Amino acid sequence: MKVLANDGISKAGEIALKEAGIEVLDNRVAQDHVISFINENNVDVLLVRSATKVRKNLIDACPGLKIVGRGGIGMDNIDVEYAIEKGLYVINTPTASSKSVAELVFAHFFSLARFLHESNRLMPLEGETHFNAMKKTFSKAYELSGKTLGVIGFGSIGQEVVKMGISLGMKVKVLTRKPKTETLSLDFFDGQKLNFEVTSTNNTDEFLKEVDFISINTPKTTEYIIDTPQFEKMKDGVFIVNTARGGVINEVTLLDFIESGKVAGAALDVFENEPAPELILLMNPNLSLTPHLGGNTVDAQEKIGVELAKQIIEIKKKL
Repeated sequence: MKVLANDGISKAGEIALKEAGIEVLDNRVAQDHVISFINENNVDVLLVRSATKVRKNLIDACPGLKIVGRGGIGMDNIDVEYAIEKGLYVINTPTASSKSVAELVFAHFFSLARFLHESNRLMPLEGETHFNAMKKTFSKAYELSGKTLGVIGFGSIGQEVVKMGISLGMKVKVLTRKPKTETLSLDFFDGQKLNFEVTSTNNTDEFLKEVDFISINTPKTTEYIIDTPQFEKMKDGVFIVNTARGGVINEVTLLDFIESGKVAGAALDVFENEPAPELILLMNPNLSLTPHLGGNTVDAQEKIGVELAKQIIEIKKKL
């Protein structure tokens, strides 16, 4: 069996595959040449992340392909149903990067609440001449403890965000399409464990008017989850972080509500126009920005690689 890890795979995942007698090709093949590379090299398994697209034309043109794998949660770049119809196994790693994404959410929350994003930008330029002025401005900050965290979406990432909020002493509220209850377990360094039962709501208006910090953790949507009607129902001075997908929040409207003061600050890890975000977003001092880094940690990539390898090895036994 041959595996093309076209968007990369961790060393641990590569080792696991090789130990199982599976050949790993770590070439980076341009999208236009993926089909010919797969056919010319008798590739059985195509592993991708966000960059490589697996559409119907690729599936039809590569009859020798047996498995398509996505290193991560979302499957937006794979025509999943069509692949399954054609007899391919489609695998992903829905939980491997959850903690990394959740930690990025709070990295942005802390950055916004303490003006770290703006301070880091201005200190090299004005730290010597406007130190006291910046100290005064950036002192109008907030603690997260005791505030209300609102999480939109209650999948594996949303659950990790809730757990981190609880560990910081935040009140938590979760918004889903249908109310659901999950028991979340917080594990501590000394073996102690605490369980929290959390029930989500589907009452958007009530949810928005009560939360101080909002984290969006949903799959890709066909329309905005957050747009003018939702912004208008939020508390004044709310903080928002989007690590979900570009297009779940109206970026133009977001800037309007930042300008009005309704939104105190926002963070975007994903953008409607990726990989070329609008300049007006990149230049806004009230935005904390990252280039789609959610699951991009050494730890998450190790887990993703190992998890993909395990699934491939199990499928190989069936073939």
